[in-house]
Amino acid sequence: KVYGGIFLYLDNRKQMNYTEENRRKTAYFARKRGNMIRVTVWNEYLHEKEEPVRHIYPNGIHGCIKEFLQTDEELVIKTATFEMPEHGLTEEVLKQTDVLIFWSHMRQNEFSDEVAARVCSHVRQGMGLVALHSAHFSKIMKGLLGTSMTLRWKHGESERVFCTAPYHPIAEGIPERFDIPKEEMYGEYFDIPKPDDVIFTGWFSCGEVFRSGCTFHSGYGKIFYFQPGHEEYPVYYIPEVQKIIKNAVHWCKPSVRKTSQLDCAEVKEVTLP
Repeated sequence: KVYGGIFLYLDNRKQMNYTEENRRKTAYFARKRGNMIRVTVWNEYLHEKEEPVRHIYPNGIHGCIKEFLQTDEELVIKTATFEMPEHGLTEEVLKQTDVLIFWSHMRQNEFSDEVAARVCSHVRQGMGLVALHSAHFSKIMKGLLGTSMTLRWKHGESERVFCTAPYHPIAEGIPERFDIPKEEMYGEYFDIPKPDDVIFTGWFSCGEVFRSGCTFHSGYGKIFYFQPGHEEYPVYYIPEVQKIIKNAVHWCKPSVRKTSQLDCAEVKEVTLP
C-alpha cells in the first residue's frame, strides 16, 4: 500500500507537470496568434476604502484578483470600478472583454440600469461572466437568470467546500474538499433557476448548506456563480479559490461571440435539401 501510494503520488505529480507544460505551450501559441483571453475584473472598490477591509485588500479585491490571474500567461487583465464613468463598463470595454469577473455589494441598487442591460446583452452575445459572492444580487445576475436571487445569510462561520462535479473543467486540480476558516454563510433556499451543474457545495459550521458554485447559460454566454469571497475575510488569497476562478475564466471564454444583439429574424425563403 505504501509503494502504491508512492507510485500514485508520482503519477499525479507527472500529470500535474504535464498539464502545466501544456498550459505554457498553449499560452505561447496564444500570444503568437494574438488570441489571448481578455479579462475585465470589476469591483465596486468601496469597502476597501475603510478598515478592516483596506488592510485585507490594500489594492482592492479587483487588485488581488488581477494579481493572481497575471500568473496565467494566457490572460490579459484589466480592471474597472463603480466610480468610473459608466462604471468602467463602456460599450468599447465590453467589446474588448472575453470574460467579465464581477464583484458587487454596497451599491447594487445604484448600479446603472443602462450599464446592467448593456452587460446582459454582451453576455447573451457570448461574453463569459464570473459572478462572485454578493454579485448574486446584482442587476446583472437578476436580469440574466430571471429570479429574485434571494438567499439566507449569517456572518462569521467557517465553510467546508465540497467538489460535487469533479468531472467539470472548473474543478480541474481542485481537491474533493477544502476549508475556508472564516466566511459569510449563505444558506438555502437560494432562488436560482436550475443550474447546468452544481460544481461546489458549501457546508457551514452552523449546519447550513449552499450551492456554492453553479454554472448557467444565457444566450451564447456562459456564467459561473461562485459564493466564497466576503470582503471582511482574506478568501481570495486561498490557493483553491484562486485556482477555481482561473479555471472559470478558461471555461467561460466565448465559444461563439455575436456582434449584435440577439433578435428574432424573419425567414423569407426556405430551401429544402
